[in-house]
Amino acid sequence: MKLNAIRVLMKKRVSRIVLGVVLCGVVAFVLISVLRPDSAPALQYQTATIQTGNLTVEISGSGNLALSSTEDVAFEMAGTVQEVLVEEGDSVEQGQVLARLDTSERESELTGLERALLQAKIGLKNAKLALERAEEDDNADPLDIDMKELQVTLAEGNLEDAEEALEEATNASPEVIAPFDGFITNVNVRGGDEVKKGTVAATVADPDKFEVDILVSEMDISEVEKGGRATLQADAVSGISFPGNVTYIAPTATIQSGVVNYKVTVEVGSLSDIAQILPSGMTPPEGFTPPEGFTPPAGWGNSSVTQAVGTLEAIQLRDGLTVTVNIIVDQRTNVLLVPNGAITTLGGRSYVEVLSPDGTIETRVIRTGITDYVNTEVTDGLDEGEKVIVPQGTTTPTQQEEPGGGMFPGGGTFPGGGIFTPGATG
Repeated sequence: MKLNAIRVLMKKRVSRIVLGVVLCGVVAFVLISVLRPDSAPALQYQTATIQTGNLTVEISGSGNLALSSTEDVAFEMAGTVQEVLVEEGDSVEQGQVLARLDTSERESELTGLERALLQAKIGLKNAKLALERAEEDDNADPLDIDMKELQVTLAEGNLEDAEEALEEATNASPEVIAPFDGFITNVNVRGGDEVKKGTVAATVADPDKFEVDILVSEMDISEVEKGGRATLQADAVSGISFPGNVTYIAPTATIQSGVVNYKVTVEVGSLSDIAQILPSGMTPPEGFTPPEGFTPPAGWGNSSVTQAVGTLEAIQLRDGLTVTVNIIVDQRTNVLLVPNGAITTLGGRSYVEVLSPDGTIETRVIRTGITDYVNTEVTDGLDEGEKVIVPQGTTTPTQQEEPGGGMFPGGGTFPGGGIFTPGATG
């Protein structure tokens, strides 16, 4: 009897527990139904307005500047160094004497060469006379005539050598001359040294000519061409891009840790080239004399503003400076641009979501051109002023400081950009 009573009591408790759980579930369902909005939160998108701009595709690398125009200057004759007139680091002008030889024995040397020339002339004359006599002798041995003809040939060679030696010695300068304006990077001799003809006295470098070597990956090297344009930015010279061009592409690879690269040499442009890419709006001072071949950049006027020339004078490139090189492999101007984040590629076709003025969204096929991996050129399928949807979280391009870099002017996000909620009017 007691056992049956216990079982009945336990069944009643279980029933109460189940009923409580059911009631809680009903209450929760009701609360969710009451508090739940009519629809899920709308996903948000960014929009970008299609505009025209410039697009540049570049291959970048970094390296250190090196002097690209250096020349070893050597003695044109043997002798004793009388004096060295320069030291390392000295600035020199074209035609300046850098070192000279002792010329106290020069007259005696020239006299000896003149005597050697006279002896060579006499030797040739005697050889010709001997040949004539042998040829006039009816009993002359043919072998003897051949020998005398050979002696004439040798005498003619001796005369030519003597003439060349005297001419060379006469024209050779005992002085070493600077071949161009520059500065001394190395001095190899001192006063009192005995030197041979061809001994290098010093090395002269042009301070305005630089180059830089960078490494280009095996994936990009096919895009680089000798003579191709480039821009360079030196870490120590902010705000100025230097023009340059590709002068050398290594035929063999540089392999480090399994990574394949190719050395490419880019030469920095001249000062007049640099002047042409100064920011527009700078104006030259009164009396400014442009260098040969100089073309004023847009915005230059006639007012006496010294900012432009002051900028040029402040430019001081040095051997060893760290620079970033951008080799231009393709470029477009005044083309329609769309941010890469707005493009979807499927089955070899490119698509964008176009937001209509009435708020509807249209999936549209477009044709594309080059890309700088931020923006893409649109050749067909979009018109200027149309808006495209960029998924939230996709970075829209911002304005670069340099014009023509594939970004739109004005700074900030992609022009016309904003937040769009489907169903709302754009």
